[in-house]
Order: sequence, then C-alpha cells, then structure tokens
Amino acid sequence: QVQLVESGGGLVQAGGSLRLSCAASRRTFSIYVMGWFRQAPGKEREFVARISASGGTTYYADSVKGRFTISRDNAKTVYLRMNSLKPEDTAVYYCTAGMRVSTIPGMYDYWGQGTQVTVSS
Repeated sequence: QVQLVESGGGLVQAGGSLRLSCAASRRTFSIYVMGWFRQAPGKEREFVARISASGGTTYYADSVKGRFTISRDNAKTVYLRMNSLKPEDTAVYYCTAGMRVSTIPGMYDYWGQGTQVTVSS
C-alpha cells in the first residue's frame, strides 16, 4: 500500500506559478511511475503529466506542455512545477502512482486526496 499526500495548491493570478508536492509513504517509492491528473467541476479526470520510475522520462498533456514540469527526488516526493498558469488550469490536482506507463486514470493503483488549484483571470 502506498499513501500519497499532495500539498502546494492555492489561489494564483493568471500568469503566476505554483509548485505542487506529493509525498509518498512507501520506501519502494522508486519503483513506481508517478503521475499528476486534474479534475475540474463537471469534467472528467484528465491526465497532466507522468514521470518514469527512474525519473529519466517524462510525458505531458499537450495543454500543459512547455508550462508544467514534473520531477521526483530520492526523498519519496514528486513535484509539479506550474508556470504561466491560465484560468483553465483551475482544478483539483491529484497525485498518483502505478506500475504501468499510461495516461488513463484506471491504470494507476494509488491516489492522493487532491489539492485545489484556482487561477483567477
């Protein structure tokens, strides 16, 4: 079992930046693919970014490419740096872990509780 706890969400003006963090509970954190998804009110959960177990490979949704950066460290934490934020980035952001590389929510095994990001225009 892996517990994930997100932090770093908040209210920011358009064009601003935030960094989300996700702390994992398990020592074997390094074997998991880590990802970030988001869900806006009335919409389905959508893929944002993922990073391989080694940290060597990243992949982004087209909507965030060039603005967001996913990274991970050896201290069981994965980050999502978000720059040039837009009002359409407003959503609850979820951290997730799994054994498979995917952009589909159902392919991930563990989820955090989510952190709200609100971008004002």
